[in-house]
Amino acid sequence: MKIKQNSQKRARIEMIPLIDVMFLILAFFIYGMLSMVIHRGISVNLPRASSAVLDKEDYISLSIAEGGDIYLDKMNISIEEMEPLLLSARESNPKVRVFIRGDRMARYERVIEVLDIVRKAGISKVSMETEFGEDQQRPEVINQ
Repeated sequence: MKIKQNSQKRARIEMIPLIDVMFLILAFFIYGMLSMVIHRGISVNLPRASSAVLDKEDYISLSIAEGGDIYLDKMNISIEEMEPLLLSARESNPKVRVFIRGDRMARYERVIEVLDIVRKAGISKVSMETEFGEDQQRPEVINQ
């Protein structure tokens, strides 16, 4: 007569579900990192443009607040200080780009004055930052 031995099955770790979970976590973090945008300027109320194009290269941000204050990245500067700072940035990187973020309530004359100083500093890659469409809040850039 044959006696059956009670052989207990050992617990197994299933690899397929673990691989699926790891893939989903990886995809989540990659998507999250791609959607992050670094804003160097101050928060201003940007005008909207339907033909805007997103551009994420390294840049200098010049922001013009509603009251006319000028910010280089997040540092408040005067109009007289702007040209020497831009010249030194151009000397360190000849391909430097400048994004101008003018508040929609800022005086148009002030925005043009800033644009003129940027061009006097010899920087030819100048872009105006806007918001996309009417309902969306995604910041966009219009290249000149």
